[in-house]
Amino acid sequence: MSSERVDIHNFAAGPSPLPTPVLHKAAQSLLNYNGTGMGVCELSHRGKEFKAIVEGAEANLRTLLAIPDTHAVFFTQGGGTQQFSSTVLNLLSSHRLRKAAHGEKEFVPPTIDYVVTGSWSSKASAEAKRLVVPPVPGAQPFAKIHVAATTKPSGFNTLPAREQYEFSFKPDAKEEDSNTAFVYYCENETINGVEFPADADAHGAFPFDLVPAHIPIVADYSSSFISRPIPHVERHAVIYAGAQKNLGPAGTTVVIVRKDLLVDTTEASLLGNVPAVPIELEYKTLADNGSLYNTPPVFAIYVSALVLEYLLHEKGGIKGVTATNERKARKLYEALDRAEEKNVLKAKVKQLEARSWMNVTFEVVAKEGEDREKEFLAGAEKQGFRQIKGHRSIGGIRASLYNAVTEESVDALVQYIDEFVKAHA
Repeated sequence: MSSERVDIHNFAAGPSPLPTPVLHKAAQSLLNYNGTGMGVCELSHRGKEFKAIVEGAEANLRTLLAIPDTHAVFFTQGGGTQQFSSTVLNLLSSHRLRKAAHGEKEFVPPTIDYVVTGSWSSKASAEAKRLVVPPVPGAQPFAKIHVAATTKPSGFNTLPAREQYEFSFKPDAKEEDSNTAFVYYCENETINGVEFPADADAHGAFPFDLVPAHIPIVADYSSSFISRPIPHVERHAVIYAGAQKNLGPAGTTVVIVRKDLLVDTTEASLLGNVPAVPIELEYKTLADNGSLYNTPPVFAIYVSALVLEYLLHEKGGIKGVTATNERKARKLYEALDRAEEKNVLKAKVKQLEARSWMNVTFEVVAKEGEDREKEFLAGAEKQGFRQIKGHRSIGGIRASLYNAVTEESVDALVQYIDEFVKAHA
């Protein structure tokens, strides 16, 4: 069997493609890492070799995303879904301690604001609703869940307009008067292909200026991490991302947390009115131990470290990555717009500033007596395009353009779309 990669175009929504040079190096290191005579998966996670891998990955990530020293960075397990829970548990503890320090006499359940723009933010808010229910029937909830904005009525194909946000606080709310634990948003929704624009001042951008500085902002960046800069990275309390889209193999998650929120959750529990936090989910424990509190997902972290090194030194850093990703998305959307003019294909997301760079969703225009979608997918398969069928919940077509998807693959898909349109216009 050949050790070379088959000449296909992988547009999977995740786990995603990985850069071929990274995979070659990782494969070699499975047998002998850096001349140690041991494979990378055989190294002690307490040893100097793996410690250097983790520290190097953090340093490169800080450089790529301009992460300030005010924030801790660590790698953990459980994926973005686990962070639905971790953010709630840790930030409720932090909020409880902060209120106690300000002399709160009587506990009033704080509010958590969710911006719901797709399936993943819906799941995050649903998990929060489950976690804030106290174990004692009739007792006060640990927190109240408030949907500050939602695009569900549009089928999650748009972003909220600025005037549609109804936060549980006022923009000029003072810290002593505020009882909001945090605000959550998901930067990119993979299923519908909706993403907040890269320009923080653009129409449809997340309204950072409406959130007072003392209220923590939590962002799920799982499917757009290191694809372009993070607007106002310093304003975020927590940013988390599963590795399996742009960073590495499934199995590890990057968490960026503002250091003042790394609190002793046991101390918060002693005050009452907060849920207990499992030790492996406590941010302070994970940060204090440099991602090594327990045995971490060694291989996933190692490959992620290789990808970060590759992006920094071979792909022009975040500036080069951004330029490439912007070109890829522009080319594909332009092809879809041409196809829609001919009534053959059409992009699902019409709001231009809401269109995801990472997950481009579209559908084949039906024609009586023909199954054009089936024909499109069959033709795509013959030409080597893999994993482009849309998510089962909404159907259609989805091409995911993560970092390791080459511009050549996108050009090939654009050519196929143009040919399909020509044959059916």
